[in-house]
Amino acid sequence: MKTLEIIGFKRANLDSAALNEIRDSGNVPCVVYGPGIPEQVHFYSPAILFRDLIYTPEVHLVELNIEGQIIKAVLKEAQYHPVSETLLHADFMAYTEDKVIKFEIPVKIEGSSPGIAKGGKLEFKTRKLKVKGLAKNLPDYVVTDISNLDLGKSFKVGELQAEGYEILTSPNVSIVSVGIPRALRGKKGE
Repeated sequence: MKTLEIIGFKRANLDSAALNEIRDSGNVPCVVYGPGIPEQVHFYSPAILFRDLIYTPEVHLVELNIEGQIIKAVLKEAQYHPVSETLLHADFMAYTEDKVIKFEIPVKIEGSSPGIAKGGKLEFKTRKLKVKGLAKNLPDYVVTDISNLDLGKSFKVGELQAEGYEILTSPNVSIVSVGIPRALRGKKGE
């Protein structure tokens, strides 16, 4: 899995006036917590560093560099302004290489479906799957091969093979399906 570095600076003042100053200067207040560190660390980072982490369909492990202290983490939650949708706050969860972490991994579609060739429409039901495993074993994406999907058929989570990690999403959840367009439904009835 890809790793992205975020540089941060510790902050001591946690009141709302200080948070607004941090945001006004183009930075994002953050906190990191979890089993990978002894106590939580409050810090801030330039907002531009979050572009490759948040505004992409890919997922990344994060290497936080907080004034020289390196912390391995994953983005747990991001909070946005309700109107302008600017990033207001980010929560990171520290991890260690020997402990299992839970993460959401995007789905990547491969192959060509015979159902689509017949005029069907590919419909995404879920774009990310919840998984758990050691950080070194987590893939960049979960591959879904749609080569056998015909009209009206679905590919479910239970059909996936996971090596080195466990898929937590219910096996009955559909990932993609090939919908039958209205024009084709009418032809079947005749």
